[in-house]
Amino acid sequence: MGVRFAIAAWAAYAPGLEAQAAWEAWARAPWAPQGTPGARLDAMPSLQRRRLNGLGRAAAQSAWDVHVPAPDTPVVFASRYGDAERCLHLLKEFAGTGASSPIDFTFSVHNAIGAMYSSARGDRTSYSSIAAGAGTAAAGVVEACALLADGAPEVLLVCYHAPLPDEYAQFDAEPVSAYAWAWRMVAASPRQPHLALSWTAAEVSGAPTSELPFGLEVLRFGLSDVGSARLHANGICWNWSRHA
Repeated sequence: MGVRFAIAAWAAYAPGLEAQAAWEAWARAPWAPQGTPGARLDAMPSLQRRRLNGLGRAAAQSAWDVHVPAPDTPVVFASRYGDAERCLHLLKEFAGTGASSPIDFTFSVHNAIGAMYSSARGDRTSYSSIAAGAGTAAAGVVEACALLADGAPEVLLVCYHAPLPDEYAQFDAEPVSAYAWAWRMVAASPRQPHLALSWTAAEVSGAPTSELPFGLEVLRFGLSDVGSARLHANGICWNWSRHA
């Protein structure tokens, strides 16, 4: 099984990495960004912008930078944990007081960042929010390709991640890093450069380790000029390849 696609435009944000030239240099010598990603997000009205934390702003900025104003462009937001920091704060508040803020709850759900983004832009097209464990970025690519196969002229994929906070940190099995990136994806053409993704069951004992979280490994491959890459997550070997 597999899918093929091309990247028409891209953007990414992480602590110390914003400009495309910086990201391209990073792809040649990658490292795991630390801290909270930040973005000015000037395009979003200030009232809505203030409701997003650093992770949400980085995700929305990445999307905004490549999102062509088209009424029929579906958007896929993909994040393993979503805004886990806000969720944990909400649970602590409820445990301590027996009550929680309805507004805080609204912004803690997994699709909250996508909802804020679509509301700020006034979009009425298809939006989805997915989580698929360590392999969430690959699942996002598959979801976007399914929308392309269903007739969408292009799809915006937004992947974002922040390390699990405080009491949850012990359950974070990936290298600690925070980032957000967006790909504007179009259908592959046999006579144009494009990428392919296929997958098979992985041998658990043979799974390689990485100093980067899975989502950044996916971005690294997309920005690099290497011909292929094999990434493991969720018991699956995700095989990425580049075609001229």
